[in-house]
Amino acid sequence: MTSLLHTCEPPSLRLRSSLHRHSRLGGRTATPSHLSRPPRSRRLAAARVAMTTASDELGKGIAEFYDKSSGLWESIWGDHMHHGFYEAGDPATITGHRAAQIRMVEEALRFAAVSDDPLKKPKRIVDVGCGIGGSSRYLAKKYGAKCEGITLSPVQVKRAHALATAEGLEDQVSFQVADALKQPFPDGQFDLVWSMESGEHMPDKTKFVGELARVAAPGATIIIVTWCHRDLSPSEESLQPNELNLLNKICSAYYLPAWCSASDYVKIAQALSLEDIKTADWSENVAPFWPAVIRSALTWQGFTSLLRSGWKTIRGALAMPLMIEGYNKKLIKFAIIACRKPM
Repeated sequence: MTSLLHTCEPPSLRLRSSLHRHSRLGGRTATPSHLSRPPRSRRLAAARVAMTTASDELGKGIAEFYDKSSGLWESIWGDHMHHGFYEAGDPATITGHRAAQIRMVEEALRFAAVSDDPLKKPKRIVDVGCGIGGSSRYLAKKYGAKCEGITLSPVQVKRAHALATAEGLEDQVSFQVADALKQPFPDGQFDLVWSMESGEHMPDKTKFVGELARVAAPGATIIIVTWCHRDLSPSEESLQPNELNLLNKICSAYYLPAWCSASDYVKIAQALSLEDIKTADWSENVAPFWPAVIRSALTWQGFTSLLRSGWKTIRGALAMPLMIEGYNKKLIKFAIIACRKPM
């Protein structure tokens, strides 16, 4: 998956090449540096430490970003912290946008063929990257299911609990701070595994999908809705330099690691022997979203709330036109990937 390895890598993970040269020190020839390198095992251990450190820093940045920005989002857009799915002629109003966010959930369920049959509908659901629990509560009510949500943000967990209590769902839904790459659940726990716009934050996409598959029960449906970059053509080894530059700017604003394509996700799912794998590009259906978010930020409520939220949120707001540019250039894709764990 070459495309995954060349996009938005944290600086501490990038490989840096250097030329080893002889130099004169006190009239003697210095030992070439490659002859004095530590053993390979020590270099690998150091690399693992660097990767762990970079991953920890990324996780801290993601948590702080959502700690600061979630209140602003909820005050304007409600409790669903994701794109809307728009049909032609949908009204460009806050009410219309919130309806489109609910439609996104329903379209994802429809695409994955999640059954409403009382005998087949999901009874245990995990919401990976749950935000303030919008999807968790919606799915719990729709299916009468138990739902567990995880997020890196303590602020989101606290708010998700409060909203669940206010809706009388405290016995159906629960939330905790946890890493999606090290989920605190036993194997085979859930018959619906749900990830709505959290995959783009995962530094290891293979481990991410592997964890989704691990906690899925035999026969469970796995749904990933996420930002991707375009598929590479057969002649390409990576994205073009100008494309990488644009994505790197977005990565810096939204605490994103390497992007990948929808076809990369399909390959990962295939390698895990998942079944009924299918994907779709919903970029056209989410096209009205980012212009609407920008307009909301330019209202008095949006502007003053943005200032109160601090620099991390402001920097995210300043990057919103870059997302529009990425969609317009067909570089950024809004993808859904659905599959099933074998029985």
